[in-house]
Amino acid sequence: MESAATLGRAWGRRRVLVTGAAGFIGSWLVKELLSLGAHVVALVMDEDPQSEFFRSGDWRRATVVNGRLQDSSALQRAVNVHETDTVFHLAAQTLVGPAWRAPWETFESNIRGTYNLLEVCRLHPGLVKRIVVASSDKAYGGQPGLPYRETMPLEGRQPYEVSKSCADLLAQSYFHSYRLPVAIARCGNVYGGGDLNWSRIVPGTIRSLWRGERPVIRSDGSLLRDYVYVKDVVNAYLLLAENLGRRNVAGESFNFGLNKPMTVLAVVTAISRLMGLSRLKPDIRKSARGEIASQYLCAQKARRALKWRPAYELEAGLQETIAWYQGTFKAGACRHD
Repeated sequence: MESAATLGRAWGRRRVLVTGAAGFIGSWLVKELLSLGAHVVALVMDEDPQSEFFRSGDWRRATVVNGRLQDSSALQRAVNVHETDTVFHLAAQTLVGPAWRAPWETFESNIRGTYNLLEVCRLHPGLVKRIVVASSDKAYGGQPGLPYRETMPLEGRQPYEVSKSCADLLAQSYFHSYRLPVAIARCGNVYGGGDLNWSRIVPGTIRSLWRGERPVIRSDGSLLRDYVYVKDVVNAYLLLAENLGRRNVAGESFNFGLNKPMTVLAVVTAISRLMGLSRLKPDIRKSARGEIASQYLCAQKARRALKWRPAYELEAGLQETIAWYQGTFKAGACRHD
């Protein structure tokens, strides 16, 4: 697989907007863009000092625009005033549980926020040359056959799934109606250091084990998921943007995953083994709501069209992830209480 450095010779001349720059994946994307020499414009809603974007000091090397996706004036400022030519749209409400409890806020962020951004980009065709919208395998909803393929319909039913289906379709609509230069990335469950949403299985398990506690599984442990390391996702986003001038990429959706599904229980077991704490057996609560039983992706289209290959198998990615949390916990740079 090509490194980001070899595929991005022109990034040093680009002005790149990252929405959700202070989020888990956004922080890693900003870090990579800065290393490539890009001028980064970061749309940030809240200044969380534990976010990797702030904790690492990367915010000092970016232009920070404070605002929400629902605020069109903030988006106008980010795109027009800062003369953005590339947009990575990552900002969203990303958790299934909160979406189920508060669907309106999720729809406002994930649906309204997406069409606000796409509309601002449409109004500035002389500036914006490439847009990558971060979708999810959740956009497919429940399907009778797996793995998910890009030809399948988007059939979200629960609030979070619906918000991702709608955002995905909005991006497609703006391409087909206005030829907006956009492509869509549908990823599996992304994991890695810097994810501070402790309800997610990977960071939550690492934190519990670090504290000497049994890891909590909200489901019955049998949920089947496709886990993909955050660095592989960042590489996928960069590849999409780099190739948006091609006919078989613009307006298209691409799956990114290992197509090696694992149960939640198996992932927890792997983390426990890697941390040497297998004696702490999981606390299986069977309380999860709004979860699809099985989800995993076929990434053959991305392999063919973009030459994308994941660099990390699950164990290697988990080892790096565990090391990140252990280092930040020891340093007191990330709260784990």
